[in-house]
This record gives sequence, C-alpha cells and structure tokens, in this order.
Amino acid sequence: MGRRVLAIAGGVGGAKLALGLYRTLPSADLTVIVNTGDDDVFHGLHVSPDLDTVMYTVAGVSNREQGWGLEGETFRTMERLGVLGGETWFRLGDRDLATHLRRTELLASGLTLSQVTLELCSRLGVACTVAPMADEPVRTMVETDEGELAFQRYFVERRCEPRVKGVRFQGAECARPSPAFRESLDAADVLVFCPSNPFVSIGPVLAVPGVRDAIAGFRGTRVAVSPIIGGQAVRGPAAKMFAELGEEASCTAVALRYRGLCDVFVLDETDASSADAIEKLGMTAVVAPTLMVSEEDKARLARVVVAAV
Repeated sequence: MGRRVLAIAGGVGGAKLALGLYRTLPSADLTVIVNTGDDDVFHGLHVSPDLDTVMYTVAGVSNREQGWGLEGETFRTMERLGVLGGETWFRLGDRDLATHLRRTELLASGLTLSQVTLELCSRLGVACTVAPMADEPVRTMVETDEGELAFQRYFVERRCEPRVKGVRFQGAECARPSPAFRESLDAADVLVFCPSNPFVSIGPVLAVPGVRDAIAGFRGTRVAVSPIIGGQAVRGPAAKMFAELGEEASCTAVALRYRGLCDVFVLDETDASSADAIEKLGMTAVVAPTLMVSEEDKARLARVVVAAV
C-alpha cells in the first residue's frame, strides 16, 4: 500500500497541485479537502467556486488559461440576464450553470454537500476523493476600509481593491469537518497544504473546530508549499493581504503562519536565501521550482512534495 495523502486546497494554485498529485499518486491514496468559505448563492443557486475549480481541474475540463471555469465556455445566459436587469458581476458560464443547478437540486433533496460533491465528481470521472472541508455553511467575510464584504464581493465585484483590515469566518463555530476530512485526518500518512492563500483559502479550513488541533497532532508528515514567490502571489490577493495586514509578503511569512502545523516547507528557487529563516521556525526547507505553468510543472512539483516526505 502506498502513502495516503491528504491535500488541503483552495483557489487555482491549490487546484494545480491537486492535479499534479492526482497524476502522480494512485487515486485511492489521494483525498483533496477543499475550502468552502468562498461558497455563495447567486440567482438562487448554490455556487462552490473552489470545489468546482478543483473538480474541473482534476477532471481535465477546466479552462487552463484562466484556471477556473470550463474550457470553451460561453456566457449567453449572463448576457441575457443583463438585458433583463439582473446582476451579472459574478459571471456564470452557460455549461457551468448546469453544475450549480444540479448541486442546488441535490442539496434541496436532502443530500449533504459532501454527498453532492461525490456525485458530481463521479459524473465527471474524478477517481480520487474530493470533498468540502465541512457540510455546514461557512462564509469568508473580509473586513475592509469600505466595510465588511462577502468574499466574492471583495474578490470578484470589487477586484480586491478595498484595503483589507481583517478576515472572519461566519458560521465556522457551528461547522464540523466533513466525513471524508475526519477520516483522512485519522488515516492519512502525509498532509499537504497546497499553494493556496493562507488567509482566505487555508484560513477557513483551519477555522473549523477541531481541525487545527487535529493537524497539530497529525501522526504523519505535514508539507506546505508557498503560494508566494519573490514577494508576489502567483494569483490572487495573498501578497496584498499580507502587506495590508502589516506583514511582509514573503515565503517566510507564509511559513510562520504554518508554524506548529508543518514539518516540511517547499519554497521556490527565487527565495532560496530564505531557507535558513524557515529552518529556524522548526521546518525542513526544500528549495524547488514551484511555479506551475505547464502540465509537467504540476506533476514535477507533486513529485517534489512526495519525495520530501
């Protein structure tokens, strides 16, 4: 039996490494737990952006250029909705809408988000386990200089322009780790923090009661991959959020957030000079190319992660 790997992911970077792991490991040995703090309701439909990004990416049907959504997508429904006076700032593709329609229908029938995700992944041919962090609703709320905004309002509608003052996770106190998450925390040999935003992709997962303590006491090896390269985020607002919250945007700052939760920290070659500082935090620093552009890049980084254990 191989080593069982639990990957915690959110956003495009998380989905890319999840795909690399999927193509490197036996499917039965991989569980990907996905942030659902980004979930929201649009036009009466339950939308799970991070779950869909991971699901589409692993299934090989995502838009590779933008990293999210479906390849060859059209937006005629959104265009028509705009004509009719509806909100269109959160653009849902015509085929993507089918996912949200089906998810909402299945949730209304009484299934949990975990059960719905299993069904959708099965239909798309995803062989590994992809599951939400929790079945209960958790909403990431961003405190800004323009007031508190739901994450999608901040990220999509306002394009991360407001200055961030803090982040909270509404409903987290009432959530529990999903069944697949609980099982994998107990059974996995390796835990991987994918290169996801530590504030709004990993933060919501750690906010679920019991998760941080379970990871702190995890019996296997814990590996994190930095989403910050050369002081910049590859995608998204992570570097901006670090700066606005009074922290240095660096791989070392990311490592500091994983102190006590991580044994091995993978940083990009650009940041090799930070390896000593990360070692002083009690982690083994592994320097490797971490930018994932090609399909081979994703698989290569996955092999680095597995080899680092």
